[in-house]
Amino acid sequence: MSPNFVSAESFGPGGDLALARVPGLLALDSVGITVAQAHPVITDLYRRHPGIRIPRTGAVLDALIPAILEQKVAGTEARRAWHGIVRAFGEPAPGGERLGLMLTPSPETLARLPYYAYHRFGLERRRADLVRYVADRAATFEAIVDMSLADADARLRSVSGIGPWTSAEVAVRALGDPDAVSVGDYHLPNLVSWALAGEPRGDDARMLELLEPYRGHRALVVKLLETGGPRPPRYGPRLSLRAIEGI
Repeated sequence: MSPNFVSAESFGPGGDLALARVPGLLALDSVGITVAQAHPVITDLYRRHPGIRIPRTGAVLDALIPAILEQKVAGTEARRAWHGIVRAFGEPAPGGERLGLMLTPSPETLARLPYYAYHRFGLERRRADLVRYVADRAATFEAIVDMSLADADARLRSVSGIGPWTSAEVAVRALGDPDAVSVGDYHLPNLVSWALAGEPRGDDARMLELLEPYRGHRALVVKLLETGGPRPPRYGPRLSLRAIEGI
C-alpha cells in the first residue's frame, strides 16, 4: 500500500460526515514550512516531526467548550474538568463501549444544566455560564466552519468572554487555521522567545515579532515548539491548581 494512501471507514450516526471530514482531519492539503528559511531549531523540529500538521476537525463546539474551560487556569485543571463533564453527561461512543470511549455531551444537555452543576468540575459561574451560552446557540457557532477565518473570528469574539486566545484556539483546532497564534497564553511567549531568541522571558509582542518570518505557518511553528522545542528555565513555583469544587 502506498504511504500516500489513506483508508477510512465509519459507523454509527454521523458516519458519513466523519468520512467526508477525513481529508481535513489528516490535513492532506497542508503546505509545509520552507525549511531553508527556518530558524535552526525549527528546521531540526520539522525534520524530527515531519507528520505534525494543523488538522481541520470542523467540530466547533468540541473545540470551543474545552477552550473556555482552559481560560485562566492550568492545563491539568482544564483537562480534569472536561473529562469529568464528558464522563458525567456524555454517552458511550458507537462501537467504542469496550474501550470506554465517550461522546461529547450534546449541546442541549450542556445548555440546560444550571451553572452550579458545573461547580463540582471546578468551574466558577463565569465559565459555566459561558459554556451554557455557547451550547444554547450551538448552530450559530457551528456555522463558522463555512465562513472566512476573519468572519469566524469576528463571530466568536462578539461574545463577551471569548477573546483572541479562545478564538485562536478554536481556529487551530476546528478550522485548521495554519497561522493562528494564541495571544494571551501564559506560557507560549516564553517558549517562543527562548527557542527562537534564547530569551528566557517574552511577552506577546516579542512572540509575534519572532514568529513574523513564518506568517502563514505560525500555528505549525508553535505546534512544533510545543511538541519538542527547548523549554525555558523556570524562575518560580508552578501555577498552583485551584479547587473551586471544594469551596
